[in-house]
Amino acid sequence: MAITLPHIEDANRTTYLPPKGEFEQFTDESHYAEKVREWGLSTTKEVKKEFWYKERDHQRLVTIKGYERYGQSDEFNTIIIEFQDGNLSCIHPAYLKEMQASSFGKVSFSDGAEPSPAPPKKSEQANAAKPKDVKKEAPPKKEKQTKIELPEEKVHFTATVKQFALSWNHFNEENDEVVVLEKVVIEQENPIEIGLAWCAHSKTLKKFELAPGEKLEFDGKIVKKKLPNGKDVEEEFIVSDSVLYKVNNPSKLKKS
Repeated sequence: MAITLPHIEDANRTTYLPPKGEFEQFTDESHYAEKVREWGLSTTKEVKKEFWYKERDHQRLVTIKGYERYGQSDEFNTIIIEFQDGNLSCIHPAYLKEMQASSFGKVSFSDGAEPSPAPPKKSEQANAAKPKDVKKEAPPKKEKQTKIELPEEKVHFTATVKQFALSWNHFNEENDEVVVLEKVVIEQENPIEIGLAWCAHSKTLKKFELAPGEKLEFDGKIVKKKLPNGKDVEEEFIVSDSVLYKVNNPSKLKKS
């Protein structure tokens, strides 16, 4: 199928699903590259900047402007894409990934058949039933934890390396190596104790040859994102504790 560039009329045929409010934007190029690779949208050294958005009778180039989080621990994402005319729309990462395949939509473009439906948006997902009131004799572990107000900007951290682990990346369908941190504290006028957090074991971090028990200080941005345990891995690469926070792009790292 020959690729055709989008026409002005395509804007009138496109179904937009715009975000309903504020959404997460990328802090820098490395944050963009990390998320795009996490979603499985680019495997090349030079991260892609433009992607194809395809519907039944046309296709258009889009860029990624940011993302929304959803799920009990905000571990899932909905991508915010921008069309060349400035319109914004929401799309599931896996569905946008499918659109990049040359075989996507061949039947619908040639025969007029309807394309496969997009995965449901966050707003379309059924709300889980609220649990019944906890009885007085319920174990303490079910008590609601105090909510931590996370800063949106980069901050300074101190932490200790707890262990290395493998985490399942459901976009690439493979395990990624991560560093699990404990005693994580945001160092500011009023320090914030995070406890456990995790980050990708990137090439930059591997240069420091980290080891469990080492104390660190670094800069970075923290978000609420639960660590998914790896699949079919040895016990030593499984994290027994629930790790609910992720540090993105740690920099200026020092061993203390």
